[in-house]
Amino acid sequence: MKKFAGILRLAAVFAAGCVVAGTAQAQTVLKASHQFPGGKGDPRDEMVQIIAREVAAADVGLEIQVYPGSSLYKPTEQWNAMTRGLLDMSSFPLDYASGRHPIFSATLMPGLVGNLDRAERLNESEFMADIKKVIEEAGVIVIADAWLSGAFASKKTCVTSPDTIKGQVIRSAGPAFEEMLAAAGASISSMPSSEIYSAMQTGVLDATNTSSASFVSYRLYEQVKCLTAPGDNALWFMYEPILMSKRSYDRLSEEQQQAIMAAAEKAEAYFSEEIKKGDQEMVDTFEKAGVEVVEMSQEDYNAWLAIARESSYKNFAEKVPNGAELIEKALAVE
Repeated sequence: MKKFAGILRLAAVFAAGCVVAGTAQAQTVLKASHQFPGGKGDPRDEMVQIIAREVAAADVGLEIQVYPGSSLYKPTEQWNAMTRGLLDMSSFPLDYASGRHPIFSATLMPGLVGNLDRAERLNESEFMADIKKVIEEAGVIVIADAWLSGAFASKKTCVTSPDTIKGQVIRSAGPAFEEMLAAAGASISSMPSSEIYSAMQTGVLDATNTSSASFVSYRLYEQVKCLTAPGDNALWFMYEPILMSKRSYDRLSEEQQQAIMAAAEKAEAYFSEEIKKGDQEMVDTFEKAGVEVVEMSQEDYNAWLAIARESSYKNFAEKVPNGAELIEKALAVE
């Protein structure tokens, strides 16, 4: 009898092991990559973390593993990885893929957005519908929209009017801003935002522009003398959505897809509220660190726009099919 009971116990253990193994096999694991610091309050990382937590709580046999700080892919490698189905998800500055899709540089075009409220209205516009069509044709989908305002900073002098950038080596995230800055007399050095700190530290850069969130999370207040905050005349806005490989999305069950989209909606709502606090947090952080903080005047802003129209806007219209029409669609959004 004891022998028989032992056999039953072994059978039960074996059966339980089979159930666990079956559950493990049913669990789908997705990988999410981005370049921003993890666990340090960066709202872009938190967007992805919210999606991961919400999907786990939905209990639909889906797990999202988050790889922050370029720990899985380098920043500019993420787009190709998603289009090929090698990477499932990313918080991605869309302009980084403008080398392959020049139309994407419209999402980092000087003076095209202006403020966060208008950025949210752009999400539902014909302008963004045209952008998202190209994204989807490349094999990627947008699951959450995100726009970030940005600033300028320099180790030498405050960047306000166009003449203040002459002779400075500046990093700019994308061809549209690079064209405008070069037209104003700056020298350009291209790199992801994650490399700005070391480039300033080693003297490669004199100045930079990037998002308010990156200015804080990458501790650029340790390297610069003056910050030009967005204020009422925000020249710099960038589209950095949460993207997902269409191949990865299509492999999921309908229940899992619904969980992803519901989680992404919560992440977008969080980001929309959080990013509005970001500009002030940046100003407070830089002032506390002893950095001079200024803003562009309306006159400065208009002077930059005049240069942009003759450089960035003009080049975009010439190089991108229907480029001029696309810019007009953006400008038409009230």
